[in-house]
Amino acid sequence: MTNARPAPPTASRGVPVSGHRLQGVDVARALALLGMMATHVGGIADQVDWTDPGTWAAIAHGRSSSLFAVLAGVSIGLTSGRATPPGPPVIGRIRGRLAVRAAVVVAVGLLLMALQTPVYVILPTYGVLFLLAIPVLRVRPRWLVVIAAACAVLSPVVALGIVPLYTDAGMWEVQLGLVYPVVTFLAYVLVGLAVARWGVARRRQVALLASGTVVAVVAYVVGNVLAPVPVDASQAFPGVPYAGQGSSPAQALAQLFLSPRDHSSSIVDVVGTSGVAVAVIALCTLLFDGRGRTARRMAFPLAALGSMPLTVYAGHLVVLAVLPGYPDSGSAWGWFAVGSVLFATAWRTFLGRGPLERLTARLTRLVPDRR
Repeated sequence: MTNARPAPPTASRGVPVSGHRLQGVDVARALALLGMMATHVGGIADQVDWTDPGTWAAIAHGRSSSLFAVLAGVSIGLTSGRATPPGPPVIGRIRGRLAVRAAVVVAVGLLLMALQTPVYVILPTYGVLFLLAIPVLRVRPRWLVVIAAACAVLSPVVALGIVPLYTDAGMWEVQLGLVYPVVTFLAYVLVGLAVARWGVARRRQVALLASGTVVAVVAYVVGNVLAPVPVDASQAFPGVPYAGQGSSPAQALAQLFLSPRDHSSSIVDVVGTSGVAVAVIALCTLLFDGRGRTARRMAFPLAALGSMPLTVYAGHLVVLAVLPGYPDSGSAWGWFAVGSVLFATAWRTFLGRGPLERLTARLTRLVPDRR
């Protein structure tokens, strides 16, 4: 046996298509997964009230799924050349493999929807977003941000415009484009792709941390001042703008574009959650990448969890499906979180890549290298 590892594939001019795995990105992905579990089984409040610490866990609403989507863009960027995406013919192979990956994610998502758990499954939308990212793999970061900004502006209009298509829709149908509007979540993927293209150097992560924090703070301040969340916001449907009972036309327009409500699909919602996601990714990268052996060991359990998102996401829904009752409490989230971390740590230690990630990798390799 030999311990030698094959060199990573290279693009033209010797540029690596992918490099070493970034542990900070995996930690950020673990936080997104744990946050989504909290929204599923944690019994957390619908909205954050900063005067009531008991509601603070509700910060997971909206921000976990958006972080998950931004990280999808980061992952696409890291596996397609990082700061320097390759040209033909390598980019053709990358696009083909990304399409296969999208098909796998959609298929897994549809199977999970068939379990009929009371959870809105994000994976079908996630897979569609992979397909939509294929044409922009070689677009420069600044233009990715411009396109993402355009998606943010269109987001509330499109989200509201598709509502008539879902008249009398059931739990199955609303998970396909309504709860997770494609235009809204495409903005997140493009932001993540721009982050990966921008680069992973430490000084750039500091800039991303600062800019993400400022953007999020400004967005939420503007939203809360100009379009405070309606008192009856609990009646709002996820992903759909909501003005509240008795709103004037001006108030309804403000809620459409500037609402800070989680999952409102407003410009403020998209920009604010994008800023939070970028700041979290940058902070995790600063804390856990290039920090030595001690930092790597401390981060390993969470990094292991974040290295197998498809497996962990699917696994927790399968567990929900087989449980005799639907758990919805902080203790239930604790059991899910601890169990997921222990499983991922053990699997990563002894078997390496997660089972669904390994299956996906094998299927993507069916797309041959182009010489």
